[in-house]
Amino acid sequence: MTLFDLGSPELQGDKGPGAGSEKSISSLPLAARMRPRNFNEYVGQRHIIGEGKVLRKAIESDQIPSLILWGPPGSGKTTLARVIANVSKSYFVPLSAVTAGVADLRRVVDEALRRRKTTGQRTILFIDEIHRFNKGQQDAILPYVENGDVTFIGATTENPSFEVISALLSRSRVFMLEALSDEDIKTIILRALRDREVGLAGLNVHLSDEALELLITLANGDARVALNALEMSAQAVSPADDSARHISVSEIEESMQKRALLYDKSGDQHYDAISALHKTMRGSDPDAALYWLGRMLEAGEDPLYIARRLIRFASEDVGMADPQALVVCVAAQRAVHFVGMPECNVILAQAVVYLATAPKSNSLYTAYTRVKGDVEATRNDPVPLHLRNAPTKLMKNMGYGKGYKYAHDYEGHFVEQQNLPDSIRDKRYYFPSDQGFEKTIVARLRAWWGARMDRKE
Repeated sequence: MTLFDLGSPELQGDKGPGAGSEKSISSLPLAARMRPRNFNEYVGQRHIIGEGKVLRKAIESDQIPSLILWGPPGSGKTTLARVIANVSKSYFVPLSAVTAGVADLRRVVDEALRRRKTTGQRTILFIDEIHRFNKGQQDAILPYVENGDVTFIGATTENPSFEVISALLSRSRVFMLEALSDEDIKTIILRALRDREVGLAGLNVHLSDEALELLITLANGDARVALNALEMSAQAVSPADDSARHISVSEIEESMQKRALLYDKSGDQHYDAISALHKTMRGSDPDAALYWLGRMLEAGEDPLYIARRLIRFASEDVGMADPQALVVCVAAQRAVHFVGMPECNVILAQAVVYLATAPKSNSLYTAYTRVKGDVEATRNDPVPLHLRNAPTKLMKNMGYGKGYKYAHDYEGHFVEQQNLPDSIRDKRYYFPSDQGFEKTIVARLRAWWGARMDRKE
């Protein structure tokens, strides 16, 4: 069974920008040769193109909307766009946002209009890495999409909510692709080994069970990575006495070298991983917190960025339940700056475990949120006179500092007095929890302020 995409420009003779022209199938990488042609050959993404799904129905009924395909590398975004073109018998023109410009867009549209006029054939304009187009370039696409001059399909690894302009988003349907499962990757590898026309069956490749499992694991849901490593391993191994090329774990390890971790220090993976680290520390799970820390560090994240986030967490989520948490995290930040990677990994690990296992309280965070709300929503009344300093005679004559009670002059170094403006004199902002050190704080505040501690606002 041939899995190569017959709708690709390599075989169509598509002369559009970014299209291949004279390449033979045999000269293409295995990942390109194995592209599916239709939905029966397409692996994965059943949640959007499985039987009965809305997108599948729209494509098969030739009612293709403009689309944005959002997903990780190797999940099949480009392949799906080509399958859509094949199924709908559309002319497929791929562009890369890295190299294409507005002039390329206009040329593609002019050709699309001529094509529709002469042959009636629809043109699918596929723009890979659409997030790399700036606002002006994305704006340039809008009139062609609105007029139906082309059917637009964009592909991106970044969250389109942040990277694609709202006008283009509103004119497109966004579909999220998932990283391929291990079973999907296994299916793709086995197809490549069995296919004689464009796969590796002609090389008589034998992949050991252990090598297969390692390849699946290291591929990390990326079909392109799996096929590239498989092809490199097959080409590197000489035929044995039985004329077969036997690939073992060592060949896979050598072809992969170091596992490519799915991470972008300024993209979704960055924000998703730091979110996971925060939430697992907040959930008091040191094992999960250490894992997400490791995912970030081993992928090349800036350790000082992580240290800054830990310092914030120490006050936001631990706070006065364990005031020492902030001390630990500031010390960790200084140590990370002094030591650097990779030695500082264990320093951050210590801070992460401390935070994950510390008692939790968000009372400081919620207190400041209440304060901020009142500062923005209520009158900014003057500071009460008795709380003002009076460094000059004039100020003293105006009543500055008059009536102020100096706490150290009273028993227990405490005296009750009004410390807020009249309009909010009875407001409470800080509501300590019953966690950790805050139990002690509650007892102190109750001893000082008594009934005030029972007020809920």
